[in-house]
Amino acid sequence: MTMEATLIPFPAAARPRVAEFFAGVGLARMGLERADFEVVWANDLEEFKHNMYAGHFQDDGTHEFVVGDVANVAGDDVPDVDLAWSSFPCTDLSLAGNRAGLAGKHSSTFYQFTRVLDEMGERRPEVVALENVTALANSHGGEDLAAAVRELNRLGYSVDVLALDARRFVPQSRPRIFLVAAMNPPEDSPEPNSELRPDWLQGVFGDPSLRTHRAALPAPPAPRTAGLSDYVEDISAADARWWDTERTKKFLDSLSEAQEARLLGLRDARTVSYRTAYRRTRNGSPVWEIRADDISGCLRTARGGSSKQAVVRAGHGRVQVRWMTAREYARLMGAGDYTLDGLRDSHILFGFGDAVCVDAVAWLSQHYLMPLTRKKADERHLPVYLEASHG
Repeated sequence: MTMEATLIPFPAAARPRVAEFFAGVGLARMGLERADFEVVWANDLEEFKHNMYAGHFQDDGTHEFVVGDVANVAGDDVPDVDLAWSSFPCTDLSLAGNRAGLAGKHSSTFYQFTRVLDEMGERRPEVVALENVTALANSHGGEDLAAAVRELNRLGYSVDVLALDARRFVPQSRPRIFLVAAMNPPEDSPEPNSELRPDWLQGVFGDPSLRTHRAALPAPPAPRTAGLSDYVEDISAADARWWDTERTKKFLDSLSEAQEARLLGLRDARTVSYRTAYRRTRNGSPVWEIRADDISGCLRTARGGSSKQAVVRAGHGRVQVRWMTAREYARLMGAGDYTLDGLRDSHILFGFGDAVCVDAVAWLSQHYLMPLTRKKADERHLPVYLEASHG
């Protein structure tokens, strides 16, 4: 009798699995998938966001999306995953909100998210990533950020905190904070990258009551100072979406002298330029302010006229103004190929204005989240060697 070894082929590297909380229209998923993560479960409160999400991804039944309040999600509802992503609501943290912080009605859902993690027990994911506005860093004198880190510490995670602006990838100014919590964190870098962890984030690392780490990461791309013109839709000068003469005159009349002079310089140029503009209230009166550079201001949820961004085209002796289009919103969020057919513009603008830049998620996923989760994912797919007898 002879003994021969039979080798069961080693499967391809496992794709780390992700649960996506506060999933919105799925831009975090798009970024995660660029880095080869597999999003298997998602949750969001808004039905219209789920409709956008489902319309774009066209899942084949392998992905579950739970529509409803995260307060109604239990730990047992979430499958085994390697990473939990959470873009929890920023309403109570942002400058446009009421600054109630983590105790506010919307942003307090962070604690519902951590409750779900707690209920998962030993099934808690190896890594947790959170994204929010930079105001989290100074909300209530930094206490809200410390509280978030402390809560993740309670669940067994060490926490890194980074700042990353979407304008490093797309022509949109959109600074955000990312918290990366790990059960088995990397060694603390002796020279943490100051571009990712500026001075205003250092307080959390200097707090001896918190368990933190600072991973060694490459420098992100330099912030963009131009490129908006490449993202603007090519719309005919005769298109009805450009404002009429009367509305355009009201726009121009509201500009300050400095802004008017800048715009006139662009108008008289021999080339066409694009700028974005916001409506503000100055001294009790509504005025328009135009960005000086060739990038977009931060896209916001479209609640009211002041939150909507306009596009200004100037050159060859002419100025035209219109609202930014849904496709431009998608492009500036790094989701240019997003499925928009059959959707209401108000839903599109709200969904994208409430989202995270795809490219920022992809960069973070590739350089940080994937290395942290790959080992655990591979452990689920170890090779098995069997010996069999043949007579």
